[in-house]
Amino acid sequence: MSAPERGFNFGLASLLLAVPLIAAYMGEPYYLTLATRIAILSIAAVGLNFALGLGGLVSFGHAAYFGLGGYAAGILANHALKGQAILDWPFELGGTTFMPTIWLVAVFAAGLAAFLIGLLSLRTTGVYFIMITLAFAQMLYYFAVSWPAYGGEDGLPVYVRNSFPGLNTLDPVQFFLISYAVLLIALALFSLLRNSNFGVALRASRQNPGRVASLGIEVFRLRLAAFVLSGAITGLAGALYADLNRFVSPQMLSWHMSGEIMVFIILGGAGRLFGPVAGAVLYIILEQSLGEVSDYWQIFLGLLLLCVVLYARGGLIGAVLDRRLG
Repeated sequence: MSAPERGFNFGLASLLLAVPLIAAYMGEPYYLTLATRIAILSIAAVGLNFALGLGGLVSFGHAAYFGLGGYAAGILANHALKGQAILDWPFELGGTTFMPTIWLVAVFAAGLAAFLIGLLSLRTTGVYFIMITLAFAQMLYYFAVSWPAYGGEDGLPVYVRNSFPGLNTLDPVQFFLISYAVLLIALALFSLLRNSNFGVALRASRQNPGRVASLGIEVFRLRLAAFVLSGAITGLAGALYADLNRFVSPQMLSWHMSGEIMVFIILGGAGRLFGPVAGAVLYIILEQSLGEVSDYWQIFLGLLLLCVVLYARGGLIGAVLDRRLG
């Protein structure tokens, strides 16, 4: 990573931390909530960045893992608040509002789903891989819509935000700091693995899988490991998103959400450390500013996305850095 990119990343991380704290000090809770949303969606995009940015796996079904994480949080909290067991047989399993436990369940559920989906979808490439991942996500979406026990298409409300040891999660500042800390941990993990032998082999498999296989590395297992890790991190983001909104709905599983997460990476820069963060910041800013001007603000987003794909293949970060170096 070049020195200018490190400086850009540090500036973006500092800005994402400073703006909501200033907003809270000035009594502007709306911007604090907006920053929390950016941090959580950035975590989901960091998850996809493992598969897309490093492995070149264009998954259009990552909303499946995002939604599974959200439903894991919602179902566990709902049963805990009602005092009802989730399972009575073959063993009793109750709910919980303890955030670390919910995160573990969300990561496990999303990771397991990614493993099962990856076993099938990673045997294909190109448009077939895209369509299979999309199909699995839509299957889960329609299952959630037709699941009346947990709200069906109306969604599942969570009336109390889950707890974290030593913190008051109902305080917007403290909940933002939790989300921000999880984002930093996800980014640190991405940086560590990207520069490891695993990351080098994964990037090489994107360029020339045959040559990687000739070195004795099983490309399928390599991609499956990246896919599972990608889904697990995205599931963690889904659990945080459910806590932020105190509501879970099938929309978290829809293809629109998959598209949004992918747009974050394309806008910011695929494979770059802070690409997902930059993309999420830009997307939310456009959504808030252009949404006040027109209900069809996505048209302007589409034009911007087209320009990025055609003229700034490195995304926002690449365009900024190229301009500075040029």
